[in-house]
Amino acid sequence: MPAFAVITGASAGIGAEFARQLSARGYNLMLVARREERMRELAAKLPTECEIFPADLSRPEECERLVQALQGRTVDLFINNAGFGDAGNFLETDLEKELSMLDVNVRALHILTKRMVQKMQRQGGGALLNVGSSAGLLPAGPHMATYYATKSYVVSLTSAVAAELQAAHSPVYVGCLCPGPVDTEFNAVANVRFALPGISAKACVQAALKGVQHRRTIIVPGPGMAAAMALSHLAPRRALIAVTAHQQKKKLSR
Repeated sequence: MPAFAVITGASAGIGAEFARQLSARGYNLMLVARREERMRELAAKLPTECEIFPADLSRPEECERLVQALQGRTVDLFINNAGFGDAGNFLETDLEKELSMLDVNVRALHILTKRMVQKMQRQGGGALLNVGSSAGLLPAGPHMATYYATKSYVVSLTSAVAAELQAAHSPVYVGCLCPGPVDTEFNAVANVRFALPGISAKACVQAALKGVQHRRTIIVPGPGMAAAMALSHLAPRRALIAVTAHQQKKKLSR
């Protein structure tokens, strides 16, 4: 029986690329996102069975509806990818957009991590990958303050849950993908342009799946970004925030 994977935020970008690569590896899929037509177009091009589950994960009841839809099914891999960003000075950014970001990047991810890890523990194994960001490995991100804060939450939560599972010798794997810039439509939604060259979604997902295979807790695609994140721990906190602020300010497109 083919393995089964669920991908949130599957209508574009990294989520859609996960769908392509996992389907190519023989996984049957459930695609979850708001944009149903985009998911149907993607599913039509995939070689394995692909279910469409339209949902607005900013609403907790929609997260629970997804969990209910998966009852009685074995989920081998869950990709917690739904999320978005925003850029600008904190005094000027839109509060409603920031609260929606918290709903998706933090609350929905937390609900689904909790429910799916519990489910996988009951079923005797499985893998969950939270899609964070290299932003979550840094102390703060002036000019993208809320986004950086949400991704810090993702990294912290994933690291703690992974440590608990490892200490308990659980068959469940939990990891966090922390890419730097990736060439997707994230830029348009976040109202930024990258200050550094981005990697392709294809390269990002290839690195992610390799990291899952090796059960790495933190996965940073690309040797350059991985080295930069490792070296960042040697820099004084204030200096690192100042450098991050300089890079983020260059991204602003308005």
